[in-house]
Amino acid sequence: MTLPMIFALAITIFMIILVMIDKLPFGAPPLLACLLLVIFNVVDIKTAFGGFSNSTIVMLASFMAIIAALQKTSFITAFKKAMYNMANKGGFMAFVMIILIVMLGCSLFGTGSTAYYVLTIGLLSTLPYNKKLPPSKIVMTAGFAANHPLIPLNTALQYGIVIAVMESAGVLANISMVKFAVVNFFLSMGFLLNCLIQYKLLPDHPIAAASEDSIAAANEEGSSLPKWKEYVTYIVFVAAVAGMILQSSIGDAGYAIPGLSVAVLLVIGVMDFNEIRDAICAPIILVSAGVIGIADALGSTGLTNLVGETVAGMLGSNINPFILVFVFCILTSVLATMTGSTIGTVYVFAPLAIATCTSLGMDPTAAAVAIVISGWCGHFLPIDGMPAMVMGVGKYNLKEFWKFTIPQYFIRLLALTAGAVLMFPM
Repeated sequence: MTLPMIFALAITIFMIILVMIDKLPFGAPPLLACLLLVIFNVVDIKTAFGGFSNSTIVMLASFMAIIAALQKTSFITAFKKAMYNMANKGGFMAFVMIILIVMLGCSLFGTGSTAYYVLTIGLLSTLPYNKKLPPSKIVMTAGFAANHPLIPLNTALQYGIVIAVMESAGVLANISMVKFAVVNFFLSMGFLLNCLIQYKLLPDHPIAAASEDSIAAANEEGSSLPKWKEYVTYIVFVAAVAGMILQSSIGDAGYAIPGLSVAVLLVIGVMDFNEIRDAICAPIILVSAGVIGIADALGSTGLTNLVGETVAGMLGSNINPFILVFVFCILTSVLATMTGSTIGTVYVFAPLAIATCTSLGMDPTAAAVAIVISGWCGHFLPIDGMPAMVMGVGKYNLKEFWKFTIPQYFIRLLALTAGAVLMFPM
């Protein structure tokens, strides 16, 4: 390993330790890590703090302000009432229903949709504390459920990447879309299984400052906006979501539309400037922007390629196909989370796995399918958008976070590997 690799890895570990001991405010450790990357000459200051000009962060910050505006509408009031009523009728059944509803919504938006998970977690953050179903049990599970489609039909992006990496490795790709969807279903069922197992182990605490009368207040409060301002808020919200969904088609304008939507809310008086400032400078934004510089540093030092080549060499020629696929899924998902470059990491490890399978006389389809999907399956480290937002909004400490996410990580990858090997025998 080169000196920059060692420094980058050590600083990342130091940041995780700071998050773990919970001695600094939630948004501070990534910012400190970025400064250390510059001090130790791992990257320049522009790269270290590049996350603050990252298009996704600009969009996320804007959307946080829109979510804050939505909380003034009768829609959120009705949402709070419906969620509380559901929880009041029966904790475990309501818990399962909420997860299934979120997973069903993910079927429409697709895996990895930033718009959908920000919307979901933002809405769940409005729940008042209820002993029968504490919001801390819901945010952790339903937040991650926004990445697991119940009916995995909208998987065109991942399917296209599988075809691309197979063809780039010189392998003729003829993959059934139905079988590919079934593999995703295995993954979703692994996630759901972990939620059911851990229901009673999930933390029980409020996720926002609330009085003992907060539940009653949630049922009694109404919208604080005139009807016309409510309607405008809904319109700009829909426009912001549409912009994020269509970003791949309309380019950077998709990231700018949420910001323009916030400007509309400011002009018509739905939010004042101080409210907008507080929303876009929330700790979750600082964390998300900070870890991008860290991810770029880990990737630019060549650590991903080094680890991939080393592991591929260590596996040898006499290995069980299931273990082979499982190991590469772990490697891909871990480094995709740490580098922040899911597709880039997939394009590094999928060809390595395909070449390994081919040299061993195995059909590489299962490996390619599982590795591509695994790129979106890290989430046990709060250094990516979704896990960072889950941890911040849910007010979990790292011990609580890992107690759920580490078992989730391995259960999902085992289910993913099993599904891939069953659907595409090696």
